Amino acid sequence: MATRGARNFRNKEKLSFKKSFAAWAYLVPFFKMVWKTSPSLTLANIISRLVKAALPLAMLYVGKLIIDEVILQVAAEVKDYSLIWKYLIIEFILALVSDSLNRLITLFDALLGDLFSNKSSEQLIEKAASLDLAQFEDPGFYDKLERARRQTTGRVVLMSQVFSQVQDIITVFFLAIGLVVFEPWLILLLIIAILPSFLNESYFSQTGYSLVRSWTPQRRELDYLRYIG
Repeated sequence: MATRGARNFRNKEKLSFKKSFAAWAYLVPFFKMVWKTSPSLTLANIISRLVKAALPLAMLYVGKLIIDEVILQVAAEVKDYSLIWKYLIIEFILALVSDSLNRLITLFDALLGDLFSNKSSEQLIEKAASLDLAQFEDPGFYDKLERARRQTTGRVVLMSQVFSQVQDIITVFFLAIGLVVFEPWLILLLIIAILPSFLNESYFSQTGYSLVRSWTPQRRELDYLRYIG
């Protein structure tokens, strides 16, 4: 059975880039469901991530001010470190805010994920209760229902990943603006640095999903054997 499943997975047709990008259209109804689950938690999560995305650039800029002020004080005849201490306090506050936002985002993701998983499970149970028994005897339909059941928890991970990727994109955008102000040619270095991560995430996410999907019939057969046993 395992050999046949592995063979089936290798024989799966690879998704083209066009089909991969077309699947992004399903994110819109997905996040509509997330919003309906809890608008307040969703909005709080988005605002927290937006603020967190802007903090790295703010911390880098304050760090630049600290270094500039240190250089000025080293060259000055009369030393005045009051401004340096102010910058250090601001940097410390930004670090505290960043750490607090990380904990808040984790909390919001967990609460929203649990609520969404519970609501999706209820909808799936209601849908299954309205079906005829003959439909459950169809292996193809049962596989679809099983995939839907597994996705009630898997979609929670998708939600966190999409939110995190959007947050990272905003952070990169702010950093790109900072690079344009100081050294425009570093934009090329930034693009080269993020390309490997993007390609790696795209490939293994697609491969992982294809693997999980292709093994659904084998899981069903194993369930049959376990129930018989």
